[in-house]
Amino acid sequence: MRMTSTTYSDIRKKRNLEIPLIQYEHLKLNALHDELMQEVIVVALQRIGKPPCPFTFFTMGSGGRFEQVIWSDQDHGIIFREHNDRNKAYFLLLGKEISKGLFKAGYPYCDGGVMADNPLWCKSFMDWEKQLSHWVMDSSWENIRHLLIFMDARSLYGEHHFVTLLKERAIDDIHKEHLLSRILENTLHLKKGIGILGQFLTETHGTHTGTLNMKEKVLFPYVNAVRLLSIKDRIYVSPTLSRLKEIPEQTLPIGERKLYEENFAKILGFRLLYGNHDNYDTGHFLAIDKLSTFQKKELKEIMKNGIHLYETVRRLVLKDGHHGAK
Repeated sequence: MRMTSTTYSDIRKKRNLEIPLIQYEHLKLNALHDELMQEVIVVALQRIGKPPCPFTFFTMGSGGRFEQVIWSDQDHGIIFREHNDRNKAYFLLLGKEISKGLFKAGYPYCDGGVMADNPLWCKSFMDWEKQLSHWVMDSSWENIRHLLIFMDARSLYGEHHFVTLLKERAIDDIHKEHLLSRILENTLHLKKGIGILGQFLTETHGTHTGTLNMKEKVLFPYVNAVRLLSIKDRIYVSPTLSRLKEIPEQTLPIGERKLYEENFAKILGFRLLYGNHDNYDTGHFLAIDKLSTFQKKELKEIMKNGIHLYETVRRLVLKDGHHGAK
């Protein structure tokens, strides 16, 4: 990890300079996002001062899953070790500084407030344990949504094992409370991307008319299904491709798993190669007319396989009468 930038403006300049060189290469692009965010954290720590105890800063959403495109908003949090008012005040201030720094470096604020300057996402390890347990026990629609957001957490800086430990305990609680079927209801609602005549169901109004919403209609069926399988089989990594590699053969036969891995890698490539990357809002929409006849056929097949994956996961969850092994 190169640490050369000394201000948020320097990081923004580096971002503008380096992203065009790798904007079509998924792994290199996401590695650069990691590096830029880590540099922001270092600058923020220099401004705020030495932390009073060990902590970790983690990213969630597409960043947590290592699936960002050129533009990405902020989704992140902080876990710190010792629980006291002084530490809480320090890390909320650090979260605010990092959020500001990321914004200045080119990462828009999260509209939903899923950021480390929000007390909901900045807590001591002990308070995180209590909060995750509450989300499981209450299991309201909103709490399950928060729980699933956290399941995509990936540590970027500090004590990486804090995130893994909390995921382990949360997944244990999910199994004890037989919550997999409830999570299924919450996340696996598919928005159809192909009509009964085999046509793409593109946007019909607004600025994205005529384009396909890749995020909702192509990406999410895979992301949500594989996340649920990772909870079912106690897999703690966050990237969808990494999760797929760890899913055991008794859950998904190796042939199917490989097919879904290939399909998902192609989805990531389609987004970068053919998406509109003018800004954050346009980045998830694909202009179908940019694709060749073969590419359109290939994308439809990938989307159909996503629906098949969803149905497979639904059957697996509903087949287990206890909704998850203890």
